[in-house]
Formats: sequence, C-alpha cells, structure tokens
Amino acid sequence: MISQPIHTLRGTGALQSLDSTPRGIGEAERRTRLTLYGANVLPVAPSPRAWRRLLIHIAYPMALLLWAGGALALLIGQPQLAGIVWSIVLINAVFSLWQEHRTEETIRALDKLLPATTRVLSDGHEVSISISQVVPGDILVLEQGDNVAADARVIEQYGLRANQSVLTGEAVGAAKTAEASLRNDITDLDRPNLIFAGTSIISGTGRAVVFATGALTQFGRIARLSRLIADEPSSLQSEIARLARIITMVAVGLGIVVFVVGVTDVGISLVEALILSIGIIIALVPEGLRPTLTLSLAIATQRLARRGVLIKKLATLETLGTISVICTDKSGTLTQNQMTVREVWAGGQVVSVSGTGYEPVGEVNPAPASGGIACDFSALLRAAYLCNNARLMAPGPHNPRWSALGDQTEAALRSLALKGGLDEADVLEAYPRHHELPFDAVRKRMSTIHRHDGTEIAFVKGAPKEVLACCTQALIGGKVQSLTDALRSEILAVNDRYARRALRVLALATRELPPRDGPYTHDSVERDLVFIGLAAMMDPPRADVAHSMEIFRQAGIRLILVTGDYGLTAESLARRVGMLHTDHPRIITGTDLDNMMDEELIAALDEEVILARVAPEHKLRVVGALQARGETVAFSGDGVNDAPALRKADVGIAMGIIGTDVAREASDIILTEDRFGDIAAAVEEGRAVYENIRKSLTYILASNVPEVMPFLLTALFNIPLALGVAQILAIDLGTDLLPALALGSEQPEHETMQDAPHSRRQSLIDNRLLGRALWLGSMETLLCYAGFFAVIALANPSWLPGFALPGWLDRDTFLALSPEQVNRLASTVFFAGLILSQVGNAITSRSERIGVRRLGFFRNGFLWAGIGCEIAVALALIYAPPLAALFQNVPFAPALWGLVVSFAFVVYGLDRLRKMAARGRAGRAEIRGKTR
Repeated sequence: MISQPIHTLRGTGALQSLDSTPRGIGEAERRTRLTLYGANVLPVAPSPRAWRRLLIHIAYPMALLLWAGGALALLIGQPQLAGIVWSIVLINAVFSLWQEHRTEETIRALDKLLPATTRVLSDGHEVSISISQVVPGDILVLEQGDNVAADARVIEQYGLRANQSVLTGEAVGAAKTAEASLRNDITDLDRPNLIFAGTSIISGTGRAVVFATGALTQFGRIARLSRLIADEPSSLQSEIARLARIITMVAVGLGIVVFVVGVTDVGISLVEALILSIGIIIALVPEGLRPTLTLSLAIATQRLARRGVLIKKLATLETLGTISVICTDKSGTLTQNQMTVREVWAGGQVVSVSGTGYEPVGEVNPAPASGGIACDFSALLRAAYLCNNARLMAPGPHNPRWSALGDQTEAALRSLALKGGLDEADVLEAYPRHHELPFDAVRKRMSTIHRHDGTEIAFVKGAPKEVLACCTQALIGGKVQSLTDALRSEILAVNDRYARRALRVLALATRELPPRDGPYTHDSVERDLVFIGLAAMMDPPRADVAHSMEIFRQAGIRLILVTGDYGLTAESLARRVGMLHTDHPRIITGTDLDNMMDEELIAALDEEVILARVAPEHKLRVVGALQARGETVAFSGDGVNDAPALRKADVGIAMGIIGTDVAREASDIILTEDRFGDIAAAVEEGRAVYENIRKSLTYILASNVPEVMPFLLTALFNIPLALGVAQILAIDLGTDLLPALALGSEQPEHETMQDAPHSRRQSLIDNRLLGRALWLGSMETLLCYAGFFAVIALANPSWLPGFALPGWLDRDTFLALSPEQVNRLASTVFFAGLILSQVGNAITSRSERIGVRRLGFFRNGFLWAGIGCEIAVALALIYAPPLAALFQNVPFAPALWGLVVSFAFVVYGLDRLRKMAARGRAGRAEIRGKTR
C-alpha cells in the first residue's frame, strides 16, 4: 500500500498512500482490512505444554520427598504403600494444575473487563472502538493521557508530545510534528512525525493515520525479541517456598534420627525403622499448602472483581494487607469529577451561576445586562470557550446524562459559556483557532492562538497565581487598565476566599499578539497578558469518601492528600471528608519540596501534611520518601500526571472510568466504578488473604502433630504404631484438603479493619501461629491416643480389672479379636478420631481471636461442604471393603463413634475457652493502659 517511507510524505500523501482520507475509513472498509491485516494484538507466547506444567508440580522439593518415600517403600517390599504415595503426588499435581487453570481463566476474564478502546474517525465522526479493531488507514484522535494504539504518522497536531520511554528508555517527552521528515541519519523512533504503539501522549492534541498494527509495530518487534520474562515470586510465595525447604530439612533430619535411634537403641528391625522414617517424612509434608495459597488469592480476586476492583496480579493482594499509608489525588479520586462553575469574578464583580453537572442549563445572577460588567463577563465567556479542548455530549442512548470528552474543568467552562448565552457558531467563525500551547503540570497554564480581524489573539487559562504572574493589565469595566499591586492583591484575596470554600479556581487572560517572528513559545505568548477574571468551580466529594476515611482511621492507615490544586482548596476538602485530625495541618507546596532535602521531607512526613501545587516529579518523591520511612505506600489517582507515582508506589490504584489510559496502565489495581470506598474493600481482602493463609497453616500444621507422634513414640518406646503411612496420606489429601481450602476462602472478619497493618517483614509463621498449632495438635494427639488405648484396654481385661463397662459396649466382641485385629481396630479409631478432631479444628480455626458465632456460624458454606466431604471420605475409607483394605482400616461399631465424634466438640470447646481467656486478658490490659 505504501510505495515510499511514510515519514517522507506530506500529510495528504501519507493519507493517499494508505488509501485513507482526513475523514478516516468507514466501518465496512475497516472490517475488510481487519480480515486482511488481522487484529491489532501482539502475538502471545505459547503456554508451556501440559507435560512441562505437570513436571513443575511433581518435581518441587516436597513432592520429590514423597517420590523418595515411595521408592523406599518399594525397596522394603511395600508396593501398595509406594503406589499410594505416588498416587497422592499425582493427584495433588492434577489438582494444582486445575486450580492454576482456573486462576488463569479468572485473570483472563478480568482482562476482558479492562477498558481497551481508542478514538478514531469513521466517515468524519469520532467513535470509540476496541484497540484490537484498529487497522492501517484509521485516523487516531489523540489527546493528553491517551495510550497510542498502533504505529501512526502524525497529520495534525497542537503541541503534541509523546512519552516513548517504553521503547527508547528516554524519559523526556518527544515533540511531534505533522511535517515530512527527510533526514537519513536518524532511526524511525527518532522521527518527529511518527508515533508508536505502547507509547502515550503527555501533552497536546493531534491526529495520526495508522500504518502498522500488531506484530508489525515497533512494540511488536521488541516483544518478539524479548518474549515473556518470568515474574519474580512474591513475598508470600517466597515465604511459602522457604517454609517448604525448612519442613523438608526437618522431615528428613527427623526421619534419619528416628531410623538410627530405632535400630540402635530400641532394637526394631531395619524394615520397621524405615517404615517409621517414611511415615515421619510423609506426616510432616503439608501436601495441600500450594493449592491452598493459590485458591485463597484467586477467590479474593474474584470477590473484589464482583465489587468493581480489578487486581492485575494475584501477588498484589499480599501487599494490600500491609498498606500503612495511602496517598491520594483530589480531583476525580476523592471527588465526583463533575465540575460545575459556581461563581465568576470579572471586572471586580461577583456573578453566581446555577446548574449541576455539564448540562448547559442554569441562571447567571445578577445577569450582566449592559455596560462595562457585561463586556467583562462576555470577554470571560469567550476566553473560557475558546481556550478549551473539551466537548459537551448531549444525552443519548448510551449516556442518560450530559457528559463530556476531555478535561472536566474545561467541560465546566464550556458549560458556563453556554449558560451565559455565548453563540458557539459566531465565536468559532470570528475566532478560528490557529495554534495551541498545551497545559503542562510545570507552568500550570494553557494557551490557544486565534485569528481575528487580521490579528492574532492569545487566550490563556490556568492556575490563578501562575496566570496572574504573567499579567501586566486587567480588564475592568470594559476598559484595559494597569494591573496595580492593590488590584493584584484583591484578585489573590478573592482566590483565597474561593479556595477556603473548596472551590477550584481558574484564571483567564488574553493578549493581542504582535506580528510573529519565529515559532510560538511559552515565553513569547504568555507575557504582558490582560487579566480577565476568575472562574470558581466545585467538584463535590464522592458519597463514600467520608465513611472510607473513618474505616482507614480505625485500620491504622494514614491518608495524605497529594494534589496539584491550591493548598487552601485541598485543606477545605480534606477537612470536609474527615481526612484531617489537627486544626493546623502543614501545607507543603511543590516549591517547598524543591527547597527541601530528602531528610527534611522524611522528617516533615511525621506531621499531618497536605501536599499542594505539586508536579508529577513531586508526587514521585513523596512516595519514595514514605517508602524510605519503611511505609508500605498505596497511591490513588486518575491522571497522566499521577502515572509516575502510581508505578513507584507499592500498590498503584487507578480510576477505571475517568482514569486516563496511562494511569490505568501504570496501576496495579483498577476501580471500575470509580468508588474510592472500594479501596477499603481491597485492603480488607488483602488483610483477609494473609489471615486466611495463617488459618489454613494452623489447620494443616496442627494435624501434623498427631500424625508425627505415633511414629516418634513407636520408635522411642516400641509401642504399637497408632497410624499408618497410607492413613496419613488419606488424611492430608483425602479429608483435610477441602477444609484447608475452605479456610483459605474465608470472608474478612468484622475486626479485620480495626487493627494496625502487619509489617511486610512480619513472618507468616510466627510464635503465635506455632503455639496455636501446637496447642490444637496436642489436644488432638491426646484425644486420638485416648481412643486408641481405649480399644486396646477393651480387648485386654488386665488393663481395666474390675471395671464395669456401660451396657452399650459389648466387651466380648473386643475379647474375640486377635492382637493384629485389635491393633488395626485401634489404629482405625485413631484415624477416625484424628479426622473428627480436625473437624473441630477447622471450625475453630476460622478465627484466631473471636468465637465462630460472631463470624456467622454457617457463613462459609464451602467449609461445611468440605467437612461433609471429609466425613463422607472417612466413612468410605472405613466401610468400603476395597478402600478399607488398601488403607488398613476396619469397620467398628456405632458405639465407638460416640467417643470419636465427641473429639470435634472437645477441640472446639477447649479452644473457645482459650479465646475467651485471651480476650479477657486483652481487655484487662487495655483497661490498665487507660488508667495509667
């Protein structure tokens, strides 16, 4: 289609070479080209083959330990045991693969929910289409904050600058032009008239015709070279891996000790010693740990997705639970992003404006009828309308209310102009736009240059102080007057009054430009301006912000407002939503930050502060300073100027509806409904995930105690073995797995957001968890051995001489059993007792601190389903003849089930008493603390 390099062609030639027009291409033509060129997506690296993924799940350290245990069992003539061990490894691997697949499907489903659209011209109309549908010949419509969808040739631009650091590594924005580029000594990435997929627009507006999509883009070429780089494991994954290594070493070490002691000191045979060693190793391996971790993260992600919180990576959930500081932007994040001009100051007079949102309906009071004030007001309306890139959108099938394309403050100014009676057609005809100097976060101004009656006129808007600094005159009563110090002070005082009322203020100015000599620059245009007036607007706080602030305060999370807005405006809003707790917070401006050393900034952040009038690099520095203090920082924002801080923060949170493409790209979390309160839900889930993993670990580690003790006691004292290796495997992956997974899916507790965040350096398995697991495990061991020795005692009259048994126990049945049958029955009772003890453990492990009734006894339906399956599997392993023979179980009379079932109640009841005692001690300690 292109006969020569597109960058060498002029705009019209570039369009012709791609069979396109300034109006773009039609929908039918796009479908045809989509068939020809394919979707605008990067080729995805093929997933590892199923056998490779299976290998990963059967070759990690704990699995290798089980393979070795099975091999030893085979060597000592126990093929059935070896088969069971190896089968368990494979079953666990298949389950992990299935759960991994489910997680990947969840992430893919979330990806489909993420906004991935771009604006193009279709037969002259601006439309929004999926990025994947972009084809060569499409005309991209670009503005600040947009991600570029494909490689394209610029054909029209107003101050267009792009961030190409993703391709070049150069952070400085690249200026773009619509002129042909004929140099031969530069690369395509350096061409000023080309923009590239994956880059972003940092300022200005423009249009560009697409010439390459998908794999043919510069980004696609790099992707083909780099492919996919494996992600580093998260902190939780690393700790689980470390735990696995420790358990593996302990298991092997303890197994060797038991083997040596059993053979040399106790005098058992080599085969028996090996069986005991294998049993200890297998008893200590927490086979269900890996799937439990993955499932906990996946379920929390799905819960948040239903609430409008999209987590890009599962590992982000871990970090959420440790957040100690949230830095938040103001406009669009804490507020509704629906600006409405409330008052105008022009010619020394205040004019009130009614109406809500962007609908251009409202009253101006008092209405400037004639004279100087009418002239001043008209000049302000004209400047507000012309120095503006926003578009108001009337209600339609997809938008029930008035909406806007572009910056919200510009939309509010355009609505003001229409409310004031400005005639759009007349103004556009009389003042055609010629050039634009886009707004940037450093100078905080924007200028447009228009032709009028043979002259060029600049209209300027921006932050009041920055605009006023460029003014030497003012329009008062229809006449241009010198801007005296008294008048300047009056304007600043009006600005301060508005700011104290949490109104956002923009200043407007104008200037008739002299004959041009050279290019338009900020210095040549934005000087000797005539001040026109101020427009004060309000963006009300979101409804859920004040409640969220209270939740964060109870959770020990600090909120810091970081905004480009005026300090008094920011303070007023922060106080209104309950962010401030002191009467006189310290307001630090961008200028103050420039004059601060890093040590001074870190010290200043000890106080309650508001960061105002800050640029992107200031936000970045604040996040870094907080991290240097050891804080875990979340940053919430929606604009392109928030992107660096979003990427720097431990957790970047972007708004999904009003957020720019760049902000969403840089973030870790996207709030699809733009609800600030959803951040609290995300933090709560992050904390819950951490606690749920601890609950599952408590449950799993507690069962290891009664699983290991029989082998230790038999090796040390040569007593009958109470539990076999096959029975342990049946418990770990046949009965314990589903309750462990269910604990990992537990919903957040009511007290989750009433504690301080845990440190990222805090170990997942601490003394408190180990102590609780040992407490529960010891109870289970004593109960199970009570059942074990009760059976032996019933079968041996010498154990209980003269003891009268209750009528529901037939002692003759036990006396008729052979010693081998007695041991198998006792072992089966131990096995069943351990399973029922684990039922009580599962219920009480739902919380470390509070009773289950306060959680909602039946709130976790998954847990009760898991317990039901656990009991059903236990019955099958005892009463189904093939399974009973395989796992060396024997059926026993219902009379013994009364004893076994009581174990669940004992474990639950005793641990509930422990919780009550712990709460009592904590309450007394709190009272003592308050009375001191």
